[in-house]
Amino acid sequence: MIVVLVVAAGAAWESPALRVLGDDPGIVVLKRCVDVDDLLATATVGQADVAVVGLDAPGLDGPAVDHLLHHDVRPVAVVPDGPDEAARLRAGRLGIRTVVGASDVAGLPEAVLGAAHDDDGPPTARTAPHDPDAVPPGAPDVPPGRPGRVLAVWGPPGAPGRSTVAAGVAAELARRGRRVLLVDADTHAASQAQQLGVLDEVSGLLAAARLAGTGHLEDEVVSVQRALDARLAVVTGLPRPDRWREVRAGVVETLLRAARRHGDVVVDTAAPIEGDPGPDLSGRGGRNQATTEALGAADEVLVVGAADPVGLARLARALVELRETVGPVGVRVLVNRMRPGLGWSENEVAAMVADFGRITSLHFLPHDLAAVDRALVAGRTLVEGGDSALLRALAAVVDAVEPGSLTQHGAQHGAQHVGQHGDRRASRRGARRGRRSR
Repeated sequence: MIVVLVVAAGAAWESPALRVLGDDPGIVVLKRCVDVDDLLATATVGQADVAVVGLDAPGLDGPAVDHLLHHDVRPVAVVPDGPDEAARLRAGRLGIRTVVGASDVAGLPEAVLGAAHDDDGPPTARTAPHDPDAVPPGAPDVPPGRPGRVLAVWGPPGAPGRSTVAAGVAAELARRGRRVLLVDADTHAASQAQQLGVLDEVSGLLAAARLAGTGHLEDEVVSVQRALDARLAVVTGLPRPDRWREVRAGVVETLLRAARRHGDVVVDTAAPIEGDPGPDLSGRGGRNQATTEALGAADEVLVVGAADPVGLARLARALVELRETVGPVGVRVLVNRMRPGLGWSENEVAAMVADFGRITSLHFLPHDLAAVDRALVAGRTLVEGGDSALLRALAAVVDAVEPGSLTQHGAQHGAQHVGQHGDRRASRRGARRGRRSR
C-alpha cells in the first residue's frame, strides 16, 4: 500500500486528483495538506511514501524537495497545462523526476506507483539536470582552466574584523584582474552594503532566496549582484537580522555554486556555527545554516581573530569548533589589529596560535584604524583608499591564497607563517578613481 500526501494550493486539479487516487486500491491518501509547510511537517513523521504537489505551490523549492527526499518521500509534481518544457525543467532543477500535466490527472495513480517503486531515486536539488557550465546571459566567462574559488571569511564572536577583511580581500583580488563576487551571508549582522556605500533597500541575499525558491537562481545569479566596478560585485545581506528565516537551507550553497562558475567568490559569514537545537520539522534550516553552508563550500577559510588576550582565547576555541563542525578544510589564520601596545612579538603570538591546531598559514594584520575609517566613511574599499599598512598586509594574504596573482612590483614585507617565514608583496597603490555612480 502506497501512502500519499497531497498539496494542491487550491488548484482546480485537486478534486479529480483526490478522486482518482482514492479509487486506486493500492493507494491511500493520508492527508490533504494545507500548504508546503504542513507537507514538510507531516513528511517528517515518516508515514508517507509519495507527495503529490502542485509545482506552483508557494514554498516549494529545492530545500523543501530535499527535506522530502531525506524522509524517503518521493515527490510527484503536477504542472500547469500548455507548453510544459519550462515547467519540467524547473521540476528537474528542484529534484523532482516525476511530472504529470494538470489535464492528465487520470494517470496520476500510475505516476505515484512508479515514483514509489523508483529504486534509483530522483535527483536532489543539488544534482538537478542542467548544464553545469552554462553561463547566464550577460555574465562574463571565467578564463579557461581558471575556475573560481570560494574563500569564506569567518571568525569567533566579538567583531574581530571579518567584514573588513572580506571586503579587502575581494577588492585586492579584483585589482589583480580576477572577477570577484563578495557575498554577505552574515545572518546576524550583515554590514557589507553599509560598508561599501550601497544604499539600495533591495537585499541581494533575499533576492537569491526568492530565485532559489523558484528553481531559477543558477540561471539568474547575475541579477542578484550589485556591480561595484568592472570586476567586483557584491550580493548585499539581510536588511534586518529577523529576516534570516527567509534564507532557507540550500540557498547559500546554490548561490556559491552558481557564482563560482564566473569568478572567485569571497563570503562574509557570521560567527555562530552551532546547530539549531529545535527539531527539524519544516526543512527551513536554522539561523546558522548560511554560515555552515559557506564554510562547507569553501576551498579555503580565512579565520580572523583579534590580537588581544580575549580575542586569542576566542580564536583558539573557534579553530577547534571549526574543525569539529566543518571537518578538514584549508585554514589560514589572520591575527587582526596587531599593535605594539599589546607587548607581544609576532613570534610569540605565532607560538600561541601553533598550539591551536594545524593551519595552512598565519598572517598578521596591523591595527590601521585610519585606513579603515577612511574607507568606511567614504563607502569605498581599502584598495580605493590608496596605500596603507593594512592593505599591504591583506595583499600578502592574497599572495598566499592566489600565488599566481603576484604582480611585477612584488617586494619583501616579512610575512609570518607557521613554522616558516614567507615573502609578502608590498607596493604603492594610487587611489582608485572615484566611486561609480549608484
